[in-house]
Amino acid sequence: MSVFDDLVGQDTVIEQLRSAARAADGLLAGSGGAGMTHAWLFTGPPGSGRSEAARAFAAALQCPDGGCGHCSSCHQVFSGTHPDLLYVRPSGLSFGVDKTRDLVLRSASRPTGGRFRVVLFEDADRATEAASNALLKAVEEPSPRTIWLLCTPTAEDLLVTIRSRCRLVTLRTPTTRAVVDALVGRDGVAPDLAAEAARASAGHFERARALAGDPAARRRREEVLAIPARLDGLGACVTAAARLYELAEAEAKETTGALDEQEKADMRAAFGEGSTGKGVAKAVRGAAGALKDLDDQQKRRATRIKRDTYDLALMDLVAFYRDVLAIQLGARVELPTADRDADLRGVARSSTPEATLRRIDAIMECRRRIGANVHPQIAMEAMTAALYTG
Repeated sequence: MSVFDDLVGQDTVIEQLRSAARAADGLLAGSGGAGMTHAWLFTGPPGSGRSEAARAFAAALQCPDGGCGHCSSCHQVFSGTHPDLLYVRPSGLSFGVDKTRDLVLRSASRPTGGRFRVVLFEDADRATEAASNALLKAVEEPSPRTIWLLCTPTAEDLLVTIRSRCRLVTLRTPTTRAVVDALVGRDGVAPDLAAEAARASAGHFERARALAGDPAARRRREEVLAIPARLDGLGACVTAAARLYELAEAEAKETTGALDEQEKADMRAAFGEGSTGKGVAKAVRGAAGALKDLDDQQKRRATRIKRDTYDLALMDLVAFYRDVLAIQLGARVELPTADRDADLRGVARSSTPEATLRRIDAIMECRRRIGANVHPQIAMEAMTAALYTG
């Protein structure tokens, strides 16, 4: 057993990280540590497992056995409770300079019990320009036993001055076979369902796991993929956009609703709500400010989750039209949306490759508009109209 066992289809990366973890032993012993450095940049497409790889590496750095997977140190890293792991995942659309300065300050302290002080920064590309400049200072002049692990989709998402000081770890999209094997062997999914989910996810393992384990997720995907064949007029375009918006809102609410309520209940309990005794009433009144801050954080998180949900639906549509294009050009490739074969071939026969490319461009423009804070339903109405006209 190893902390790297859960990385799907990333054999080259696993060997690179294992070698670096061994080199870290030499760094601690004062005997060199060639192959180890203080800053790492994990990149890869969505679903490749860049954050999982960074977490596994963090566990291997803290574990005296290089990531055995069963000691208390490994368990603490994976549960997020290790005292020397600073785990950062921006809850909103950006990560500001004040939070970054606080992170840099905390990272500079010596390890309290572990071997290194490890900072795992997911979605580091969400750092603002000012935050990136503050981060650069820490990466340029790190404390002797501090290791930075940054995760972004591509190296170009970070300042060139930051990425030039990091060792690059590039993950690739897992093959369909690797995803199927992981779903069957790790999650006990039936082979036929695993194959269907793996093909639909186009190598995105967590997406495949969600599709295999959640019938509602499969139904939402099917409804999104049914849209192109139903666009027979401008009225249908407006209806389709409204339904896309409704699906994304419902999924985001389902994701955040229970979590939001639990967090608020925990905070009220921490401030003594429901208790009796001297000073309790004053403490409960003092909770108002903290609850307001929590509410603001939850709203930012909900906005991010909604954006991610819109993006997932839009990328399903991109996959559909990419498969249409493959059919039109006679390409012999695996089709992630092959379960919609009749719709794919119908759209392919009724249009041209040029029209298909324009439709893909319309979807990508919709993504850009939503990212620029255009109301999602308005952006989607413009997109569905463009899909109809070609």
